Amino acid sequence: MATVSADHYRDILLSDRPLIDLRSPVEFAKGAFPNSINLPLMTDQERAAVGTCYKKQGQMAAIELGHKLVQGKVKAQRQQAWSEFLERHPDAYLYCFRGGLRSQLSQEWIAETGHQRPYIEGGYKAMRSFLMAQTDTITEQAPMWIIGGMTGCGKTDFLKCRQDMVDLEGLANHRGSSFGRQITEQPVQIDFENALAVALMKHQQQHQQLVLEDESRLIGRVSLPLEMHERMQAAPLVLLEVSQHDRIERILKDYVTDMASAFIGRDGEELGYTNFQGHLLGALDRIQKRLGDQKYRQLRGIMEHALQRQPSGDLDGHRQWIDTLLQEYYDPMYRHQLEKRRQRVVFQGNHQDVHQWLDHKAGTQ
Repeated sequence: MATVSADHYRDILLSDRPLIDLRSPVEFAKGAFPNSINLPLMTDQERAAVGTCYKKQGQMAAIELGHKLVQGKVKAQRQQAWSEFLERHPDAYLYCFRGGLRSQLSQEWIAETGHQRPYIEGGYKAMRSFLMAQTDTITEQAPMWIIGGMTGCGKTDFLKCRQDMVDLEGLANHRGSSFGRQITEQPVQIDFENALAVALMKHQQQHQQLVLEDESRLIGRVSLPLEMHERMQAAPLVLLEVSQHDRIERILKDYVTDMASAFIGRDGEELGYTNFQGHLLGALDRIQKRLGDQKYRQLRGIMEHALQRQPSGDLDGHRQWIDTLLQEYYDPMYRHQLEKRRQRVVFQGNHQDVHQWLDHKAGTQ
């Protein structure tokens, strides 16, 4: 039966080839590759039973038990699921954890449906190791520029205008602050790491320099690989400078009006707005200790009043708490952190100036 060797890992990942993940659902939920779908050979319970049998009675007894558990209608259902997917994606590859018995048996059963598909040698374990090595290599070798600036200066909007960037917050599905949670869930840690590695590999195909947003290691609940984050902390820092008015309006759009629209679009007018209010107030609650009791109560009162006025189109209350939060919380914290990194700053300016500066640097490499 055909296999795909480790020499093709790069091509598999860069081409976004469809992949059938044969592992159990609990294994898949812990992390998988982009463009993979979980069509398991065994359920979680079946896999657990076979694993226990393997430990107590050995491989042959475990294989025999596996065949007993997955036969007849159960086997036919799994064959049908594989066949239907392959009808839509005839170029898909298969993988299990190590490219062993599950891949081989699934490949045989798939062949019974008329589809001949190879499985990946080394399976999930080997290809993930390859991906993690790629992250280390690329972030070590690529000239790196880190885009910083005060909260609301539009770092994300700036990066979206560039081809030579990798969007860390987009991959993490989080804006990187207490207010940065999105309406949809973040990926699990391993999925984030795998997607990041693929994004870096694709970036490397076309660009020499790597432009990234200034991030703490944690972006929401997922964390950047340690070695990558350490390199980011040593890389040159480029600062965006934006007026206070523009910062307030950008935060108002991103975290208030757009987020309210997202909740209403998902949950309906009444429930959506209720859920949005809980989302916004919850973000403030998460920084209560750092704000201090008095400042927190003041800001929460302004925010609650603003939320009452928002449905009528009055957004000035939101502008008030945003302005206060920036001036009395985020900006002092940012200035304090910047002082410790001032020697890394190599350029600062508005969006246009920084774009031109980075374009010039790209042209000189």
